[in-house]
Amino acid sequence: MAQKPLLLLTAVDVRRATETGTSMATTIASLTIPPINFVTTPHNPGGGVMEVNFTQPRIEALEPAFMAKGIDEDVFRGMGVKDTWTFAAAYRDTQSGRTVPARGIIEGAITGWEPDESDPAEFKGCNHAFREVTHFEFTLGGKELIYFDFWERIARRAGSDLFAETRQALGA
Repeated sequence: MAQKPLLLLTAVDVRRATETGTSMATTIASLTIPPINFVTTPHNPGGGVMEVNFTQPRIEALEPAFMAKGIDEDVFRGMGVKDTWTFAAAYRDTQSGRTVPARGIIEGAITGWEPDESDPAEFKGCNHAFREVTHFEFTLGGKELIYFDFWERIARRAGSDLFAETRQALGA
């Protein structure tokens, strides 16, 4: 029986999408692609036997993050200012041996900077948190898996526009 390929993460990078020369490939320790959680609306009817959390075609606020080794002075230049960032990754398909690219495009502001508690012999790095995320898209091997844009009011999952009927019903 054919099995789905096992993709192993081999490398990551974070960079400003709007500028060249901002790659953090040699200083980044980890990145956190934000979890996608759909908004649910609870309904517990007085005459029913159970509560149901009905899924809405919208998601909760996204909060991506990354951890860099050392101190990245460039982060302070745009801290608190919305920018477009690329979260990049390379995965190895363990069946075929080929490398599969992954991209997360994020529009948001770095609003949190937290250096690790450490001593001079053991400084690990700094954590960076994003807020005010208004756009997030994620592709794997060139295939769009998710696309969410606050201003466009588009929510796509695997190419299917989850909010299209709602926009149409609103006359937009």
